[in-house]
Amino acid sequence: MLVGESNNKWEQIMRRRDKEIKERKEIDKIINRCTVCRLGMAKDNIPYIVPLSFAYDGLNIYFHTAKKGQKIEYINSNSQVCLEFETDIKLISDETSPCQWGFSFQTVFCQGMVTEITNKEKRVEALKLIIAHYSEKKWALDERMLKSVRVWQVSIKSWTGSSSKDR
Repeated sequence: MLVGESNNKWEQIMRRRDKEIKERKEIDKIINRCTVCRLGMAKDNIPYIVPLSFAYDGLNIYFHTAKKGQKIEYINSNSQVCLEFETDIKLISDETSPCQWGFSFQTVFCQGMVTEITNKEKRVEALKLIIAHYSEKKWALDERMLKSVRVWQVSIKSWTGSSSKDR
């Protein structure tokens, strides 16, 4: 079930309604437990996906990049992106048939629009959120650090969750 737009292509993807995560609290928990998210982009009809460190504030995803690179080329070409989060991945095997193999997992898929954060205070705030996702220590961000990265925000338009835990 989508927590966001109701008439969306994502609804067509959720074939297995028995695995659907409907509770926003559960979707938030999955995202917050993840250490990596994957950002999917497209440019000139060519897909590109990359793993990212990130932060989540309940509405947006934040990440940083180098000053130049392929991610930026893709973002500049098409600001519509998707994100994937997964946790608790476990292979489930079967001694009698390879067709019975599968995975236990929890995953969230999001669609949204990415924009660069150029305001210095908002950039610092986003970077501190990213750092806080991985460390309880309060780190100082000096001007050299701030100048070495670009900071981005994905405004989530829709998301859906899926789980096959305890299969």
